[in-house]
Amino acid sequence: MSESALPANPYGLKNDRFIRALLREPIDCTPIWIMRQAGRYLPEYRATRAKAGSFMDLCRSAELACEVTLQPLERFDLDAAILFSDILTIPDAMGLGLTFTTGEGPVFARPLRSRHAIEQLPIPDPEIELRYVMDAVGTIRKALDGRVPLIGFSGSPWTLATYMVEGGSTKEFAHIKGLMYSDPASAHLLLDKLSTAVTDYLNAQVRRGAQTLMIFDTWGGVLSPDKYREFSLAYMQKIVNGLIRTHEGARIPVILFTKGGGQWAVDMADTGADGIGVDWTADMSQIRQQVGHRIALQGNLDPSVLYAPDAVIEQEVARVLHTFGHGTGHVFNLGHGIHQHVNPDKVATLVNAVHRLSRPYHQA
Repeated sequence: MSESALPANPYGLKNDRFIRALLREPIDCTPIWIMRQAGRYLPEYRATRAKAGSFMDLCRSAELACEVTLQPLERFDLDAAILFSDILTIPDAMGLGLTFTTGEGPVFARPLRSRHAIEQLPIPDPEIELRYVMDAVGTIRKALDGRVPLIGFSGSPWTLATYMVEGGSTKEFAHIKGLMYSDPASAHLLLDKLSTAVTDYLNAQVRRGAQTLMIFDTWGGVLSPDKYREFSLAYMQKIVNGLIRTHEGARIPVILFTKGGGQWAVDMADTGADGIGVDWTADMSQIRQQVGHRIALQGNLDPSVLYAPDAVIEQEVARVLHTFGHGTGHVFNLGHGIHQHVNPDKVATLVNAVHRLSRPYHQA
């Protein structure tokens, strides 16, 4: 459709097509942002990270977190910014002793291995223990000056619990699944505390300026269907129910993303969220048929496509756009975070292709 035919902008944004797509409103072309768009594939990010001294020092500096949040927007015509932070800020604020080890990722000094430890977990005040995140949100929102919307985020309770119980990254999920099967009451207690903490954390981000919220359920896909609904989706539902959905006269869209969760798209749509993320293992056209027009879809290009020649990237962009089809309600994204060794020039090819090739899908 022509830009002159677009509805009035209620958000005070220079570019609001990302939010409009999530609300299934008419837009001129498909919006795009990229999970981990501020990250190690950018040389300017690596320079700022070195200046910060450590990853968590980078997260804890509102000015540096703002700097790296804006870096991809200076390079690419992206339609949204996402807060630079980490999903493990909440467990860190709960006192588990988070460090990041080169080559090993996050490590907790005090993993949760008993009912007593779970009972003793405090629920952090986002304006006290996580004040540095809130300061970053406010600083970034001010610096954006209405350029594009700001996405706030958190990990899902199940995903946070996996790190907290395992003590770090894992391939077997032995401790968290052992807890789930052998002591489900304690697992539910932990997940309930985390759902309260995540709800408080995301609402604080909204009050500080986040205009969209996303919940990353990175490890929900390792669960069986019944356990996913009981131990992951039920707690994301609780969070959705408790979130601020309108602030300062504007709708605050909410996106749920379960990696490997395409089979549960209908269940995720039933939560009342505004959008669901889809990874590259799912067929977007099938999911759109299943959920209809009641929720937006985000995704779902395989991140490894960005290692391919430009012509292949454009071909894959065209394929993803075709699988979603005509009309609004699609936010283009990778099916997971961008890989650290991707050439930034490939991202420019991707972003430009999405905007150019998607325009016919939005014409009346």
